[in-house]
Amino acid sequence: MIRDAFGLIYAGEQIINLRELVESRAVGALPIAGRYRVIDFALSNMVNSGIRTVAIAANRNYNSLMDHLASGKSWDLSRKSDGLFLLTPYANRDNQGISRGMIDALKNSLGFIRRSKEQYCILTGSYTVFNRTYDDMMKSHVESGADITILYNRMAADHSGGDGDRFEDVRIKLAKNGVVTNIEINPGLSSLGCMSMDVYIIRKEVLIYLVEECFAKGEHHFVDNLLRGNLDRLKIMGFEHTGYVGRMHSVAAYYKANMDLLDADLQRSLFRSRNRIYTKVKDEVPAKYICDSKVSNSIVANGCIIEGEVRNSVIFRGVYIGKGTVVKNSIVLPNVEINDNAELENVILDKDVSVRNRSRLIGNPAFPVVIRKGAMV
Repeated sequence: MIRDAFGLIYAGEQIINLRELVESRAVGALPIAGRYRVIDFALSNMVNSGIRTVAIAANRNYNSLMDHLASGKSWDLSRKSDGLFLLTPYANRDNQGISRGMIDALKNSLGFIRRSKEQYCILTGSYTVFNRTYDDMMKSHVESGADITILYNRMAADHSGGDGDRFEDVRIKLAKNGVVTNIEINPGLSSLGCMSMDVYIIRKEVLIYLVEECFAKGEHHFVDNLLRGNLDRLKIMGFEHTGYVGRMHSVAAYYKANMDLLDADLQRSLFRSRNRIYTKVKDEVPAKYICDSKVSNSIVANGCIIEGEVRNSVIFRGVYIGKGTVVKNSIVLPNVEINDNAELENVILDKDVSVRNRSRLIGNPAFPVVIRKGAMV
């Protein structure tokens, strides 16, 4: 268990490739797998590692995120000392009250960082889905004498995923001793197969110095300016993660991650391992399946009423699916009403959407149809 590190989660990513899904919410507040939010994974990984001080550096559209996190009780972070801290933008003598990038958010968080009594910072983003603890990564960081250690996973070297999937596609090149020798950002086609997972371990004093230096130079991008700009003078190491990784960097990636989680083996490895993924508990009645309804290979949350057919889909809380309606390969967020005899395939319905009788929405797995929050179709 890690006792000498605090956690800092940057929840200010602006991922335009998520389109309507992030118009009114932060990326970390995106619902996933029927009952979770994306940020649950970053928080749970830290708590499972023994970290008891975690700050969330938000930027905009964070109301939903703050409502979800509340006091941090669901992650055992509601404490008299330490616990969960929400660092929202504000303006004073030292802070501008805006964030043009991660460097600005870290600059605005320096008061919290300086007050922390731990020596190390585990810095992560909020849009990556995986399950692990950081004990072995911390041990490697200390033993190697690294200034910064980057968590990565391996992918096909020429994988690009298309333009829509290249938000913060950070590839790293490693020497035989594990030292990072080159960093590519959003490459069209990359020769490098190691992809950053947006998780970094860095000593507190080093982080403060580098953030102050970048800010003084008018630099705002953490990877480009702070990491790539210092490859020649810092010892930056890589540490490999071998399990599942989902990145919420586009609508297609968000859709694929939810569809991936329909696999029973992946569900067990991600949610039912020794390291649990925690979330805010919302008590609702069990889902109700009316006579002649059919459900197969789907996640159906509490509070749903199913009268039609659901196949290979993720259905969140409080959803109604009417008689004769068929929902296939789709993601339906909370409190959606789908009336009778509708047909939906490869569709993402945001919260509070209403689908009228006999509506037909057909998308493509690579380009799912997205209906914005509160719309009537």
